[in-house]
Amino acid sequence: MTRSAIIVGSGPNGLAAAGLLARQGVEVTVYEQAPEPGGGARSGEPLGAGLVSDLGAAAHPFGVASPAFRALDLEGHGLEWVHPRYPMAHPLAGRDSAILHRDAAATATQFDGDAAAWLRLHRPATAAPQQTLENITGPLLRLPPHPLAMASFGIRALWPAALLAHSVFRDPAARALFGGSAAHSMLPLHHPFSSAFGVVFGGLGQTLGWPVARGGTGQIVQSLLAVLRQHDVQVKVNAPVTDLRELPAADAVLLDLTPRQVLDLAGAHLSERYRGWLRRWKYGTGAYKVDYLLDGPVPWSDERTAHAGTVHVVGSFEELVEAERQTGLGRVPEHPFVMVCQQSMADASRVPGGRQVLWSYAHVPNGSRAEVGPLIDAQIERFAPGFRDRVIGRVETPPEALQAWNPNLVGGDIGGGSLRGTQQILRPVPTLRPYNTSQPGLYICSSSTPPGGGVHGMAGWHAAEAVLKDWERGRR
Repeated sequence: MTRSAIIVGSGPNGLAAAGLLARQGVEVTVYEQAPEPGGGARSGEPLGAGLVSDLGAAAHPFGVASPAFRALDLEGHGLEWVHPRYPMAHPLAGRDSAILHRDAAATATQFDGDAAAWLRLHRPATAAPQQTLENITGPLLRLPPHPLAMASFGIRALWPAALLAHSVFRDPAARALFGGSAAHSMLPLHHPFSSAFGVVFGGLGQTLGWPVARGGTGQIVQSLLAVLRQHDVQVKVNAPVTDLRELPAADAVLLDLTPRQVLDLAGAHLSERYRGWLRRWKYGTGAYKVDYLLDGPVPWSDERTAHAGTVHVVGSFEELVEAERQTGLGRVPEHPFVMVCQQSMADASRVPGGRQVLWSYAHVPNGSRAEVGPLIDAQIERFAPGFRDRVIGRVETPPEALQAWNPNLVGGDIGGGSLRGTQQILRPVPTLRPYNTSQPGLYICSSSTPPGGGVHGMAGWHAAEAVLKDWERGRR
């Protein structure tokens, strides 16, 4: 007898789950409330016809080597990764930018006296990037697939990034380059485990790269949909689900939703204890996004920065630490951490005529209603004098608008929930089976489950594996 599964939500996790189940002969239907699938991985043309902007995620150090995407053969279904000349740059006042090369030795040579320390710190990720990725893109409360690599990585990961950077590096540029990667945790850099992000993002960038998808991040979604069409998966758009009882009968239901939406949709079907854990779920730092249309490249003081796919714009390591501390306290910093992506410099197909679409966001307190666009302008102008004169169009998307566009981005939180405290390890509840809810046959497959945020599909992949294992064991 053919098994059936329903997936609510069509972000990369939901679509990856659909792909794995469908390949196992399961009859799968995906429900999506929006007019098009993709969740936070959609692209569009908010700045004008023919000008492609990534509406959510932009650069993809996890996506390019995602075990789920590789198993589904997205590149065989139309996806093309494009690598900028440099994966990342970090502009600094009064000196050249710190540049992350796609080669650890080339990166290390720019740090006076710190080259050996840089190589040693990143060695777990640069020596075995695929093993590192496989270790960290699943539940942390499990035996990792590569235990020795995980042990080497874990020694570094436990440290707060602020403490580790000052302990290991003397060169301010090395501290800044490492700290910018650590800030992807969206945690204050005095928080334990924030170093994990510095090692992983830096290590992957120096090996597998931080590419963009040709034609926009939405092309990742289109490749996933091409996989699903081969297996006759139905994807229903403009199909909001407000109560589980609205759905037809199925052997499994997977929710690509964060705890707040799970409670709204399925709370009546869950145990009181499980509901209590979901109610205690904390959402993290928000993003205030600005897309710019420029009449040419950004006039960075160090012209090499124009060839970096991702640019961390904040200044010195000390300025970065203070900005993230202020954000963690619920304040908008005067000089916030700003992430800039220059996708069209690597992928000219996105913007014709020599212009450039620039993607950016600043870290802000969750749900902040402050007007942060001018602060983002000022931060970029600090390191690219004349930037404002290049701007010929802009679209600002504050946290409230991000949530309206994608309800999973609660308060502008792009990671599915804060990584503070136990939520980094116990997502979304304390259990060894994080994808199972208290209701048999009901699963969660969003970024609120391991491994967390990012366009990699691994939360959905592991949730689908949990479904298949339960069926094999005779569980419903």
